[in-house]
Amino acid sequence: MGKGNRVSSYTHTQRQLDDNANQHNPNNHAYWDNLNNHSNQSNPNSSAYNKSRNWHKKEER
Repeated sequence: MGKGNRVSSYTHTQRQLDDNANQHNPNNHAYWDNLNNHSNQSNPNSSAYNKSRNWHKKEER
């Protein structure tokens, strides 16, 4: 595991620790959901692509 994936029990709740572990476990749906979300945000044919790039426009209104 890389240094960027470390989460401390001194600064995070048990639920946050569990969620972080699930996001890095290929046997868990959260892991694949995270990969799918990243893939969709990188695909110009996906609605998630535009949503991930237009967040700043909503704040300007």
